[in-house]
Amino acid sequence: MATDAARLTREGRAALLHGIYVILNDDERTLELARDVLDAGVRIVQYRAKRGIVPERLRALRALTEKRAALLILNDDWRAADAFDCDGVHLGPDDAGFDGVAAVRAALGELLIGLSCGTVSEARAAAGADYIGAGAIYPTASKADAGEPIGIEGLRAIAAATNLPIAAIGGITGAAIAELRSNGAAMAAVVSAISNANDPSAAAAELVDAWNR
Repeated sequence: MATDAARLTREGRAALLHGIYVILNDDERTLELARDVLDAGVRIVQYRAKRGIVPERLRALRALTEKRAALLILNDDWRAADAFDCDGVHLGPDDAGFDGVAAVRAALGELLIGLSCGTVSEARAAAGADYIGAGAIYPTASKADAGEPIGIEGLRAIAAATNLPIAAIGGITGAAIAELRSNGAAMAAVVSAISNANDPSAAAAELVDAWNR
């Protein structure tokens, strides 16, 4: 976390919930990709380790994001998010705590909580969270259980159902940024747009530029 005292609060962290949100799957490229996207101006990074957290990798990622005053969100495990000094956790329907946000909030204090919501009813039930991950917006191969795309109409409906910032996810490219922003997205979350790019640094810079336009 940045040394600025405001960044240590839930409110201060929540103020950074806008722009490009890069999800990094754990592998040998994680730290390299993190440097690329952070140097390109990305200020929200999620570490997703479906096969188990690699402690030294997560600690190194914490150091990288701290140096660049960026948010580090951990996927799936709120206890580990606290233990590894992350800025928050992102929970899906199958994760412990998804249906008990009040208890997670009490345990995490000033850390952020994000919830995956694919429907209006899920968005309305997200009380206590700090942001919503909505999608998949477009078809995606990055997540096997993403389900059928909800499309822009689905994004618009979720945005109308909540006051929480929304991270649109699923099949997002730079060409979609303007459409996402105009239909309620506060963030655009990407996976393969970075991990599959020939030049991840350039790809991240293009996404940041598309958002800033």
